[in-house]
Amino acid sequence: MAGRQAVKAYLDLVSQACRAILIFLKHNKIPHTVENIAIRKGQHKTPAFTKLNPMQKLPVLEDNGFVLTESDAILKYLATAYNVPDHWYPKLPEKRARVDEYTAWNHTNTHINTSSIFLHEVLLPCMGQPTNPENFEKVLADLDGTLDKLENMFLKNQPFLCGDDISLADLLAVCELMQPLCSGRDILKDRPKLLSWRSRVQSALSDSFDEAHSVVYQIREKFTAKLPPCSKQATL
Repeated sequence: MAGRQAVKAYLDLVSQACRAILIFLKHNKIPHTVENIAIRKGQHKTPAFTKLNPMQKLPVLEDNGFVLTESDAILKYLATAYNVPDHWYPKLPEKRARVDEYTAWNHTNTHINTSSIFLHEVLLPCMGQPTNPENFEKVLADLDGTLDKLENMFLKNQPFLCGDDISLADLLAVCELMQPLCSGRDILKDRPKLLSWRSRVQSALSDSFDEAHSVVYQIREKFTAKLPPCSKQATL
């Protein structure tokens, strides 16, 4: 858009939601700059960042003086305000509602489950805290239920979660499902239907997918190499 400055995204790519924002910006060639905010260093709690977002959370988008928080809102704003293909967030009410249906469900289902695995297998060991085996078994059981719903309620027999084309729903979901790879756990390895879906999403996103997930691959290398916790923590 003529006369507009590049949007500024405040991100920490260890975060699933932050990776989704970066992928969307890069893939759709939206002019942007990135301000890296390291949560592990407490940079999201500095006075300057707190003034920007009193909730002290990431991601945050700044667009010509307009500040927006929450990944769902940011992605839908970008899809609406910038000239991106309609399939991301369709204008047709029924198709748009399908995207909204998944994104409303994502945070309290897919996100909660994958974040819990990351907590138990990555964050707690880095902090020198033991993982409770019983709690972790429940996390895995809850995840199985979520993956079942992803397959049977959302994906069904279509190429992508909301139909024939990739949408914001696929972008948010794939970033969430990549998070457990930080500890070397591929939660889709026994689910060929979801594996095929992930391959289609990754192919559709091309280089932007691996660029945004490079931090996930780096953390995975540290953990699978069984380095000391301090070395692992330095990567996070």
